Amino acid sequence: MNKNIVWHNVSVTRERRERLNKHKSVVVWFTGLSGAGKSTLAHALEERLYQMVCRTYVFDGDNVRHGLCNDLGFSDADRTENIRRIGEMSRLTVDAGVITLTAFISPIEKDRNWVRNLFASGDFIEVYCRCSLKVCEERDVKGLYKRARAGEVADFTGISSVYDEPKNPELIIDTNNLTIDESVSRIVALMEERGVFSVST
Repeated sequence: MNKNIVWHNVSVTRERRERLNKHKSVVVWFTGLSGAGKSTLAHALEERLYQMVCRTYVFDGDNVRHGLCNDLGFSDADRTENIRRIGEMSRLTVDAGVITLTAFISPIEKDRNWVRNLFASGDFIEVYCRCSLKVCEERDVKGLYKRARAGEVADFTGISSVYDEPKNPELIIDTNNLTIDESVSRIVALMEERGVFSVST
């Protein structure tokens, strides 16, 4: 790190922002194969939290690659840098008092663990959207599996690039079988259990 950079201490802290918001800030990190339902669940959860008057923001994989990460490809090195940037952004938004929802394949376990280690215990909730490759491929929402099978898309997770299944996620959502509403309710229940919605004034 550059020795000329000095950390500036602030008066408006995360704790004060949380009291203003009347809820704690955390990151809910959705991971899973393409087509497993990460973005769908992240936005459905945001809608539920909005109705609960919570401050939220979704970092969606495709959306982020239109701007912040539009210089990155899909090699392992680029995927790692993509997740590093999102991890750092998430740390900033959690400090800002925002419930941060991220929807990224994030296929490499060490990258997910690196992001987890940016946060204090309890601030990182990993949600594994578990869905079989067969079902994801049948959905093929973006037509990418078909193109990957045809060799038109390189480094495609599940086809030509590996996905490291989470070993100890905070929550596994079986998106093969659960409805969106059931899935969101399970996540909200876990957040309630973790005290996200209770802040002392």
